[in-house]
Amino acid sequence: MAEYQTPTSEPEFHANFAQIKPRMNSSEALFESSRCLFCFDAPCIKACPSGIDIPQFIRQINTGNTTGAARTIYEANYFGNACGKVCPTEVLCEGACVYNLQDVKPIEIGRLQSFATREAIEQNKPLMGPGTPNGRKVAVIGAGPAGISAACELRSLGYEVDVFEAKSQPSGLTVYGVAPYKITNEEVLAEMAYLEGQFGFRVQYNQPIASRRELEALEESYDAIFLGVGLGQTNALLLPGEERANCVGAVEFIEQLRMQHHRTAVGRKVIVLGGGNTAMDAASESARMGAEDVILAYRRGKEEMGAYDFEYDLAKGVGVKGLFNVAPVEIVGNGKVEGVKFIRTATVNGQVQAVPGSEFVEACDMVIKATGQAKQTQLLSLIPGLQLDNKGRIVADERTGQTTNPKYFTSGDARNGGAEVVNASAEAKATARGIHAFLNAGL
Repeated sequence: MAEYQTPTSEPEFHANFAQIKPRMNSSEALFESSRCLFCFDAPCIKACPSGIDIPQFIRQINTGNTTGAARTIYEANYFGNACGKVCPTEVLCEGACVYNLQDVKPIEIGRLQSFATREAIEQNKPLMGPGTPNGRKVAVIGAGPAGISAACELRSLGYEVDVFEAKSQPSGLTVYGVAPYKITNEEVLAEMAYLEGQFGFRVQYNQPIASRRELEALEESYDAIFLGVGLGQTNALLLPGEERANCVGAVEFIEQLRMQHHRTAVGRKVIVLGGGNTAMDAASESARMGAEDVILAYRRGKEEMGAYDFEYDLAKGVGVKGLFNVAPVEIVGNGKVEGVKFIRTATVNGQVQAVPGSEFVEACDMVIKATGQAKQTQLLSLIPGLQLDNKGRIVADERTGQTTNPKYFTSGDARNGGAEVVNASAEAKATARGIHAFLNAGL
């Protein structure tokens, strides 16, 4: 990483990374909940991948039944608190709010959701619990949103559940891969501890499953295995000079920032390669860390970026600049990054084409690659009969999550290729029910 490093203190870090969805107090929650029209057809529910009864929990908040509101949320989504903060509510529930049709600010559904669930977590309200033991065991590989959601639902159905996590902390993306201004580690870990206490699943940390022998041990000891392995490291671009110092992957940069906060170094001038939401996070984070100049470079036009508009607006709001229709061809420098050589591009019939003779060099001292994540193919290749599609995603039944090896089930990024936390949570809950149906078929 670059020697230039700022902010220089933990307080400055927290000031620059203040929560974009701060916690409501009781008065704010009462006022905001009173604005809800409690629509009969509730478009907000239809827009929520986990199908939370949003008008119901808002009504409960408004009548002072915050505990009931938390129960309503958690009955639909085990990551209720985290999703209230990290979900792209602007394009999901809040984006569907009927107030948008009247040019009125939509209900702050995400903040209300976090308000109710945070109170339940802090007061350790007994809202959920394991079902009657059925004598069967399920192994879960990965303690991210998919793995933990599956563990919760399986415990509610009476299964013993052991979760095997390669890293030292749980919650996958929400701890390691979400921008710190969306949710803090303390909030994520508090919800995780709450779920673990409510359901009683067991998590073994620093316990990667990486060999055929380890998989065989699980196959012999458990009735079914849930794969919640997510995605891997940032994809390599295979560009000349990519190995130079200060050329890093966005996933790795964000993880370091989440774990080390203000001790993470950033360059004076940073170029972020990519046009997705991760690129927006990396660019915004670089600016908040004190980079003097941050450029977001994308090979297509601005309107073709995969990122949500509000994410790009968030990055622009802290000074990030856009450089569009450019493709990197080389990372230049003498031992370390000194710039990126680009070629201008044009989109013709949907295809990106380079414009001959248009090469130029944009100086910088740090490059962050936000170019997608690799699939966990090494582990998956050790599972007999497990099929992957042509994009490296696990092939699974859309309804049950069962893979082409009947003992294995999956949800989350390894199956959908990379979606939101709420998608992983919702899919995993349905897959847990698929496991239950499979193990009880014919009984």
